[in-house]
Amino acid sequence: MPPAHDHSHTEKATGSIRTAFFLNLGFTIVEIIGGLLTNSVAILSDAVHDLGDSLALGTAWYLERFAGRGRDHRFSYGYRRFSVLGALINTVVLILGSVFILSEAIPRLLAPEPAHAVGMIGFAVLGVLVNGLAVLRLRGQNSLNVSVVAWHLFEDVLGWVAVLIVGVVLQFTNWYILDPILSILITLYILYNVIRRLKSTLTVFLQAVPEGVEVATIEQRIRDLDGVRSTHHTHVWSLDGEHHVLTTHVVVAGGLDKDDAARIKTAVRKMITDLHLTHTTVEIEYEGEYCSMDPHPHE
Repeated sequence: MPPAHDHSHTEKATGSIRTAFFLNLGFTIVEIIGGLLTNSVAILSDAVHDLGDSLALGTAWYLERFAGRGRDHRFSYGYRRFSVLGALINTVVLILGSVFILSEAIPRLLAPEPAHAVGMIGFAVLGVLVNGLAVLRLRGQNSLNVSVVAWHLFEDVLGWVAVLIVGVVLQFTNWYILDPILSILITLYILYNVIRRLKSTLTVFLQAVPEGVEVATIEQRIRDLDGVRSTHHTHVWSLDGEHHVLTTHVVVAGGLDKDDAARIKTAVRKMITDLHLTHTTVEIEYEGEYCSMDPHPHE
């Protein structure tokens, strides 16, 4: 059974995403209406982007709920990796959204369009408040899924700050080209960070060794224990970027009794308590015993 605090952590993440989803979806509807009333293409474009964010948030909310389930006959490690799937989907959605923003902004460098300054300022203030509140709701949580969702919303905050700045400037000038310039700069900044996060997400998705963990060091520490002859088939990977799994085969002296073998297994578990392991499997083998996983079988 997973620890109670893990279940509470997942419930908190799910609640945070749910709140952010309804805030974002509600504001998207307001944006569409406001964009039509003010005849602002910029606001309508951001509404399309926020609609994509709402879909991503809904997906994240749905998948994060799965992540909190315990193990069953279908998923023996539980559902934590659904959170990674959600992070991967949302990252792709955010990249596509950023590409869409760039496709809208770049042509306006050549042909800037007039914008309704007062409408931009009003919606920008509202946008910063709504999306800023959603970002604060997700602050302090480390789930990959929640982290990617927070970047969705942070992108919106920066976007609305840019709209606010442009709106204020356009109150006094006709420098309409500022709108696409700021949009491109902010989108490129967000895109850079999202791609970095995509790398982290793919690392977990492909079951790479977690950052900061050295398998060779772990094996050496195990081999240094009294009675241990060698180790093999040692693997460390992460379920969701926070909860890790370790499996290893430990070869002990052939004449070692059961109590000493149990002592070695306990010692191995104690030396890896700093790795945030959710699942640990330590297979004890006696010297000379055949193991199909051993790359160097004992004579």
